[in-house]
Amino acid sequence: MAKNLVIVESPAKAKTIKKFLGNNYEVVASGGHVRDLPKSTLGVDIDNDYEPHYITIRGKGDVLASLRKAAKKANKIYLATDPDREGEAISWHLKQLLKLDDSNSYRITFNEITKNAVKNSIKQARELDMNMVDSQQTRRILDRMVGYRISPLLWSKVKRGLSAGRVQSVTLRLVCDREEEIAAFVQEEYWTLNGAFLLEGVKKPLEAAYYGKNGKKTELKNEAEVNAVLAELAGKNGRVQEIKRGERHKKPALPFTTSTLQQEASKTLNFSTQKTMRIAQQLYEGVDIKGHGTVGLITYLRTDSTRISEEADQAAKQYIREQYGEAYVGSREEKKENGKRIQDAHEAIRPTYLELTPAQVKEQLSREQFRLYQLIWRRFVASRMADAVYETASIKIAVGEHEFHAASSAVKWEGYLSVYSDEEDKVGKRLGHLPENGTEFASAEFQKEQHFTQPPAHYTEASLVKTMEELGIGRPSTYATTITTLLNRRYVAKEGKNLFVTELGEAVNKIMKEAFPSIVEVDFTANMELLLDGVEDGSVAWKQIVRNFYPDLEAAVKQAETTLESVKIADEVTDEVCELCGRNLVVKYGPHGRFLACPGFPECKNTKPFLEKVGAACPKCGKELVIRRTRKGRKYFGCEGYPECDFMSWQMPKTEEEKA
Repeated sequence: MAKNLVIVESPAKAKTIKKFLGNNYEVVASGGHVRDLPKSTLGVDIDNDYEPHYITIRGKGDVLASLRKAAKKANKIYLATDPDREGEAISWHLKQLLKLDDSNSYRITFNEITKNAVKNSIKQARELDMNMVDSQQTRRILDRMVGYRISPLLWSKVKRGLSAGRVQSVTLRLVCDREEEIAAFVQEEYWTLNGAFLLEGVKKPLEAAYYGKNGKKTELKNEAEVNAVLAELAGKNGRVQEIKRGERHKKPALPFTTSTLQQEASKTLNFSTQKTMRIAQQLYEGVDIKGHGTVGLITYLRTDSTRISEEADQAAKQYIREQYGEAYVGSREEKKENGKRIQDAHEAIRPTYLELTPAQVKEQLSREQFRLYQLIWRRFVASRMADAVYETASIKIAVGEHEFHAASSAVKWEGYLSVYSDEEDKVGKRLGHLPENGTEFASAEFQKEQHFTQPPAHYTEASLVKTMEELGIGRPSTYATTITTLLNRRYVAKEGKNLFVTELGEAVNKIMKEAFPSIVEVDFTANMELLLDGVEDGSVAWKQIVRNFYPDLEAAVKQAETTLESVKIADEVTDEVCELCGRNLVVKYGPHGRFLACPGFPECKNTKPFLEKVGAACPKCGKELVIRRTRKGRKYFGCEGYPECDFMSWQMPKTEEEKA
């Protein structure tokens, strides 16, 4: 009979670890969280110094009974939940519920599920880190306070079923702010001028872009300015003013963090952040590989560190030396991350066994698992390789008092590009035959082109994660869940890769900005993360954060309950008459935005789409333009005469006055 008990979260992780430990160990799974704040109440005793009240999660009774039975038989119990704050908190809850004694229960952590890592963790077993537990408790309590005090306010002001969240609300604001930037964007005209310069005896012309006059960069804002330049260029062929040749070294990208993995998987694999984390979790916990059994293929997936252990670094360099040659081995010196706190001092995300190449495990992985593993494997190997070397050249061409510039960059030595690259890394532009300084061109042709400035790009999941990380909003474990919540609540819609705020999201954001400006303030949310870091390192008392936070929140809620009454969304009566009963239809709010409904409900259940006129005529048929929405909630402008007239535009068409 097993003398030692190891408790992990998932059955897959239990299966992987069991094969490393042998018959003296029983490895069981808790199924994740076992205890939490109650769903029906706040769960925090305000009058008793904000003491949390935890209850067993529904459905976990049988699991806990089984764990208690196993714990009674074991000489030693090892709590082996994930190596982060949340994992530390789960271990603490397990210890409380199973009534484990300090004398025979231990906490163990490992960054990768390998035989060495698991066995070493048992040798280095420790007590629970209560600072980590308290940091996670603080986050949970703050999030609960925001959700349970503000959400009912949204129910009364907009509709039932809405929610507010500490990180969720500020992320929604980021999306709304970007939409406002796009809406306020004023398009500006600009022109480019390109020259095709031909050398005597050379068939292909050298193409260069207009730079400016008398050595000063000049922006061409309209056609008149371009024509004035062309008039001065007339009859002139130009000469080579300056040529520079050189080399540029490009370092490989660092190994993946949670954020950069989500971004790259979105860009190259078209994975959502949620999908990336789900697949990465499977790779971390273990996959059955022929000839090896169940193997954890990657290290822990929630990290904001790019650090790599010395052992992994040397193993990677040895692999590169054997497979590619000494010239391909990199010599990068790791830099410390500017004093920024790194999530639990984890390593970056990397493969646990380099010898298990993507090609070797392909048959045992699903297509999605293979693609993500290949991305992680290649990125890590490339990060330990030599720089890529580019051959560069630049040329300045003088045509009278005007200058044209051209530049090229082409791969001279692939280095890390032989393993991992974006298309833009490999594709270079060569200028072809380069003349000497002072060479006169035989002829020159000039081509002008009109352009218009473009509004800021809509957020994608990848760019939103990048912004959240840069601003310090949330932590690696929260990026995917935050974005998924916004999509599930229909505050944000996703079309293609782009995220768009819905009408419902706009209404919620407006209330949050008006009534709870600090909660949706980026600096406030980022500072809260720093305070949580302070709890973890023992420099900040966790209850002091809650004591400072709750009274201000409660005061803001009470004030909002009265001051926001005037902005409560009421039924707006329209001139449109119900065809069934003759009453005037009213505007109602639903999950997808506004719609028309009969006020005689439930006797009359007539509903119709709500079409808001924008005060502009349809450029196709002359009827009124109205605001419509796609099934996912994205706003566009269409003709009220649809389906007879099919005009639509994502941008608000200009009125006749604006055109003039």
